[in-house]
Amino acid sequence: MTAPLTPPHQPQPHDPAWPPPPPPTSGQDGDPITAAEVIQGVLVTAVSAVAGALLGVLWLNLAPRVLLVSDGKGVYLQNSEGESAIGADGTFVLLALAFGAVAGVVVFLLRRRGGIPLVLGLAAGGVLGSLLAWGLGTHFGPTSDVVAHAKAVGPRVAFEAPLELNLGAAALLAWPLAAMIAHLSLTAAFGPRDPDPWEHPEAL
Repeated sequence: MTAPLTPPHQPQPHDPAWPPPPPPTSGQDGDPITAAEVIQGVLVTAVSAVAGALLGVLWLNLAPRVLLVSDGKGVYLQNSEGESAIGADGTFVLLALAFGAVAGVVVFLLRRRGGIPLVLGLAAGGVLGSLLAWGLGTHFGPTSDVVAHAKAVGPRVAFEAPLELNLGAAALLAWPLAAMIAHLSLTAAFGPRDPDPWEHPEAL
């Protein structure tokens, strides 16, 4: 008498009574990240960073100015109830959000399959672009030496305060956040779909 080769209560191969095993997990498109995808991510970072120069120019020209005045002893706001300082931050954030959204849309249209390097490139490029815009705006804007500027124009003569970002890091994150949200949303809605292995069991 011989014992069965298959232990009891174990499914037979190709037994229709038992569901097929779950599909193996894999990365983007089932393939590892390639050198070409890394290069594309670096290119997105570089282009976004360079675009920060345009953001800086727009911020410098569109941001409302804060006017100061000196009485010979100290420097004061010409309009203490004005909201120009908040307006400068708001202008930067709105411009950065627009730049980020455009970057996310353009990258999606050029590379619909997406990928981790592209998303990281959008994030890093957005941060670098914001930093460049901030640096250009503050460098080419009114001087940060308020005392010297007040002495140069004389007492009771209004002059422009330095262009600053009071929101700091929060304003610098507007671009990368907008870029990633726009790109990931478009990829989720209109990106290519992987075939469902449960609908195509022959692919298992």
